[in-house]
Amino acid sequence: MAKEASAYILGTDKQELFRLGIQHQIWATEAQNGWNTAEFRAGQTILDLGSGPGFCTQELAFIVGETGKVIGVDKSEGFINHLRQVSEMHYLNIESICADFDEMELEPNSLDGMYCRWALAWLPNPKEILQKVYKALKPGGRMVIHEYYDWGTLQTQPRKPNLAKGIAAALNSFKDSEGEIDIGRELPEVLLGMDMKIHEVRLMPKLALPGTFIWQWPKTFFYSYFPRLTEAGLLDKATEQAALAEMEELEKTPGATLCTPLMVEVVAEK
Repeated sequence: MAKEASAYILGTDKQELFRLGIQHQIWATEAQNGWNTAEFRAGQTILDLGSGPGFCTQELAFIVGETGKVIGVDKSEGFINHLRQVSEMHYLNIESICADFDEMELEPNSLDGMYCRWALAWLPNPKEILQKVYKALKPGGRMVIHEYYDWGTLQTQPRKPNLAKGIAAALNSFKDSEGEIDIGRELPEVLLGMDMKIHEVRLMPKLALPGTFIWQWPKTFFYSYFPRLTEAGLLDKATEQAALAEMEELEKTPGATLCTPLMVEVVAEK
């Protein structure tokens, strides 16, 4: 089991849990679109790979109903404990597993589907993990994967110099990690190489305006992650403070826009 302090590059504390809640609400309709495309339904067994605190796991559990089951796997003990509480509160059929994906054990031909969002980007071996899930899928089982296609599209208009430095430092920290932040662009080739049938490849852009709910997604990320960059010596304190001040200025600027990182949805069938 991974130590909680190092479970995630973005952390697992209360601030991050709140940010993830906002993030999920903004992307919930996109997730539901993917599940509909994959025809997830009552009675199925669905794996939520990298469930986090379980926002999607809970929704999937309502979809599969009392006769189905959702398996939520995450390496954060705190997130899994939260998921277990949610499951008990709503009487949902969720199996919550705290494990690294390398340690994850799945029965062959046991899954009707898998959903994964922002998990593969942090792995050093995403192909191996997808192969493990592939073996656990029943014939006709489907994967729905949401990952970054181009994180570098995160930018503002008008451009703010210190905010741009903070964004660049964040991207560099991701590129220095074990995974590939833009793993989404590789997924069609990877899945076809596993003899899966691709049902859909769909880009998911979002443009935020000040005062809108979408705006809260990058804003909460900046306030959560920029201080972590400073603590890690990847951003100086003055630039961090100036960047957050510029974000406040931008929020009061008529006509300002914020382009979020470009996401991709891939739906594939075994």
